[in-house]
Amino acid sequence: MLTTDAIAKTVGEVKAKSKKRKFVQSLDLAINLNLDMSKPENRLNEEFPLPNERGKPVKVGVIAEGELALQAKKVADRVITKGDLEELAKNKKAAKKIVEEYDFFVAQTDLMPLVGKYLGTVMGPRGKMPKPIPVNAPVQQVVESLKRTVRIRTKEKPVIHVTVGTEEMEDKKLVENIEAVLKFLERKLERGLAGIKSVYLKTTMGQSVKIGV
Repeated sequence: MLTTDAIAKTVGEVKAKSKKRKFVQSLDLAINLNLDMSKPENRLNEEFPLPNERGKPVKVGVIAEGELALQAKKVADRVITKGDLEELAKNKKAAKKIVEEYDFFVAQTDLMPLVGKYLGTVMGPRGKMPKPIPVNAPVQQVVESLKRTVRIRTKEKPVIHVTVGTEEMEDKKLVENIEAVLKFLERKLERGLAGIKSVYLKTTMGQSVKIGV
């Protein structure tokens, strides 16, 4: 069963078994699904904000002008203006580098047509097309939410890999993040939790440990 106690026990076991590395390891879930991936409706590609931080930096780019750009500079990792978009359109190498460097993008609504025109062919295939936000959006809240956000995506195989934190995070926060992902899938999957075959947790370089029986 995927109970809170079972999740907490697994988090402790994974941490205990993890060898010390020269870097902070992520804790990653591998969720095996009971789904027929030949059906398009069974494919997921969602962004989901965790209740707690991911433990490692998440880089957010904001595409904006005027007041929204000024506010974004206080919280975003990079602000891209209309002029920047036009320059990037002339330099595909630089455009690719920026798109690959940042995890998420948001864009002022009225700049979305230019984003599509100049960067659509770079951002689209990488799943990095920005979320549109109005000029009066609370950009600080938007960016802070994205820094806790993970991608929940299936590809050809019925399995989801998602990072839920790092080995340095408190067990309680890791458990809350894992439970939030499972509750999200319970809502999204047609059969709820019955659509989940098994769930494993591991550190970046560690062994997978199954959650529950």
